[in-house]
Amino acid sequence: MAMMWEEIREDFPGLEGKVYLNAAATSLIARPVRETVTAFYRELEEGGDRLWGTWMRRREEVREKVARFIGAGSDEIAFVPNTSTGINLIVDLLEGDGAVLSDELEFPTVTLPWIHRGVLVRFVPAVEGVLRVESFREGEAPRTATISISHVQFSNGCRQDLDAFGRIKGSRHLVVCGSQSVGAFPVDVKQSGVDALATAGHKWLGAGFGAGFCYISRELLKERPPRAIGWLSGTNPFAFDNRQAETLGSNARTEMGCPSFGTIAALGAAIDYLSGLGLNAIAERILSLNMYLTFRLGREAFEVLSPGDEHRSGETLVRLPDPPRALAFLQERHIHVTEKPEGLRISTHFYNTEAEIDACVDALVEYRELLLL
Repeated sequence: MAMMWEEIREDFPGLEGKVYLNAAATSLIARPVRETVTAFYRELEEGGDRLWGTWMRRREEVREKVARFIGAGSDEIAFVPNTSTGINLIVDLLEGDGAVLSDELEFPTVTLPWIHRGVLVRFVPAVEGVLRVESFREGEAPRTATISISHVQFSNGCRQDLDAFGRIKGSRHLVVCGSQSVGAFPVDVKQSGVDALATAGHKWLGAGFGAGFCYISRELLKERPPRAIGWLSGTNPFAFDNRQAETLGSNARTEMGCPSFGTIAALGAAIDYLSGLGLNAIAERILSLNMYLTFRLGREAFEVLSPGDEHRSGETLVRLPDPPRALAFLQERHIHVTEKPEGLRISTHFYNTEAEIDACVDALVEYRELLLL
C-alpha cells in the first residue's frame, strides 16, 4: 500500500518543487482530470456545439457517478459551481419551515443564506473545539425545523458522525456542507439520513473550481417547487415554449441554462480517479498522515487546536504567534498551508508523505526559534 501512495504522486505534477499541505483550501488535480478537461476543450475548439448530444449524454453519465459516490439517486443530483450555490438552492426550498440549528464553528455559507432570508439561526457552542451531537438532539436543543452543519469543519477540522446526526434529527431536515469531507471520507446520504448536501469540487475531490454538486432528496423535490428555473428546467426544453413552465421532477431542474460541460467532465474524471483508489483506503491514508502530523507537532511542543479520536480529519490547526509572518516564513521555503487567526491550518491529502510533514514541522521549529532571537 505504501508503494501505491508513492506511485500515485506521479499523477500529480503540481507536487514537484514544493510541499503542498493545503487540500482544505484547494486540492491539486490529478493528471487524468486535466487531460479529460483538455480533451473537452479540444472538442469545443474543433467543432463548436457539434457534439452537444454527446456532451449531454456524458453529463448524465457523470450525474450517475456522483449519485453512486454518495449513495443517492441520479434524480437527486444537480451540478453547481460551488457549495454556496448549492446551499442557496437548498435554502430556497426550506426557508419557510422555521428556525435553523447550526453551530459556532461553521463556514459562513452554512448559516448566512438562512439569515439573509430572515430565518432565525440558533448556534450550538463547541466544547474544546468539538460539537457534541447530544446538543442537537430533538428535545434537548431549541425548537427548530432544520439542522444545518458541516460534515468536517473548515475552522479546526472537527469531523462529525453523520449517522449519529441522522439518528437524532427527529422530524427536522438535516442539511450538510460536504466541502471538507466529500472526496476524503465515505459519505452515504441515505444511510445517514441526510436530506440535502452541497459540496465544492476544488477541495478534497480534486476536480478544480466550478465542479461542485448538490444533493436534494426526492422527497423534498416532490414537496417543493423550485424558486428559480430556466429553459433547461422544463420537461421538453427543445420545444422552446415560452408560455408554460412545467418543470422536471428531478434536481436537474435547478440547472437552468446551458451546462458547464468542462467542469462536469472534470468532476466525472475526479470521481473516477478517487473511486479507483477506493474511498476507504483514501480515508485511512488521510487519517494516518494526520496522526503523524499531530504526533510530530506534539513532540515539538506545539499546541494543536484540532480534535483527535473519532473527530479527526485531514485538517490540523496549530497555534502560532503572528500567523501572517508564519505563513510567509513557510512560503519562502515553498511550503503551502493556510493562515488562520489562531495560527496555521495544515491539511494532508492522500498524495502527501511523512517526509513532507517532517519538512513542514521542521520549518515551524525554525520559525519559533527565529522569534526567540
